[in-house]
Amino acid sequence: MTQGTEWSQIPASEIDLRLVVADMDGTLLTDEGTVPEDFWPLLRELTERGIVFVPASGRQYATLAELFDHAGYPLSYIAENGNLVMHHNEPIFTASLSEDTVRKGIEATRGAASQRNLGLVLCGQASAYVERGDEEFLAEAGKYYRKLEVVQDLTQVQDTFFKLAIHDFDDSQQAFDQIYAPFAKEHQVVISGQRWLDIMRTDIDKGRAVRALQERMAVTPAQTAVFGDYLNDLQMLAAGELSFAMANAHPQIKQAATYAAPANSENGVTRVLAHLLGA
Repeated sequence: MTQGTEWSQIPASEIDLRLVVADMDGTLLTDEGTVPEDFWPLLRELTERGIVFVPASGRQYATLAELFDHAGYPLSYIAENGNLVMHHNEPIFTASLSEDTVRKGIEATRGAASQRNLGLVLCGQASAYVERGDEEFLAEAGKYYRKLEVVQDLTQVQDTFFKLAIHDFDDSQQAFDQIYAPFAKEHQVVISGQRWLDIMRTDIDKGRAVRALQERMAVTPAQTAVFGDYLNDLQMLAAGELSFAMANAHPQIKQAATYAAPANSENGVTRVLAHLLGA
């Protein structure tokens, strides 16, 4: 098996699949942000075969649970870019930022208001919190945070915080270069999308979250398939031997993955899983 091998060349009869982990935006979801209709019968077949499907995203747990409510039963989830792992409605892994990091992130974003059009989401266990209450920003943040509260002062919020999510209306890489690069000395700053970046602990990523699930389920990397498209999926790809980069993926993701999958706009995840199941 060589890097970038086409998905259709995988000998499905030789695969012992037990765990499937898929990123959401740019991977499983359509360009409109919805779950493809032909995924739902495939999800039922996965479940009937004892294969656990796990959405993995920078999105909030409440947002993911609502997105997959159509399934009719609870799924396992990797939320907040790996800071929260839910399995059978139970949190099996959580990670939080220090109060000092939260304060510095708020101050940096406020201080850069004259330079860039930024919005900060403080991602907590009970809810997500923002200071910006304008319709434009709330529309963007609302895509990923179902529980979202507008507050007057983020520094006064009391909660356990998983990460800081910053939306730059132009380019998240530029926001990192100009404002948030100093955080990378002691924290992990993940470019999770063209206009989003996350500040988290250095020991947290989707890959660690997948390994937490593997340990709980007694599943091996050889029995794990992972799908991703952007840089916050990079560590996750190493957790499964069946690692897939979408055709629309970032070049580094394509380099890291073992297999090439069709684009999200071509229902790539569904097509690959159907092949692995022999459906």
